[in-house]
Amino acid sequence: MVKKQPVELALAWLVPVAGAGIFVTLQSFSFLNDYVRSGGTLKSITFGPGALLAIAIFYGAWVLPPLLALAGKRATDWAMLVLGGMLVLLNTLGGVTDGLRDGGHLVVLELLAVTLPGAVALVLSWRHLRAN
Repeated sequence: MVKKQPVELALAWLVPVAGAGIFVTLQSFSFLNDYVRSGGTLKSITFGPGALLAIAIFYGAWVLPPLLALAGKRATDWAMLVLGGMLVLLNTLGGVTDGLRDGGHLVVLELLAVTLPGAVALVLSWRHLRAN
């Protein structure tokens, strides 16, 4: 039987995962909207193969903290806390930087969709570690 606490912790980590997906989707559509509004005169952003691979790895890594939470071992709990904290920090820094460049609405979206639920998941992870 699965213990309830690791499942709740995994669900807490799924909220910033979904928020990161929503943020990057709306950021892409926001840039596309600005590009179309400018009549194609806005400098387009192109990514090389290395950059695309790095982006895929970064956003793919978001599934690891919920999976590590389900493992329920002390070592995986620490890995969940460290990896999740790094992902939340990096996404916050990148999202705020991109939001300042592309529009303040993206900063607010990033803070509400990723940083706030990520901070809650980090606090819950820390409490889980302290309790065990």
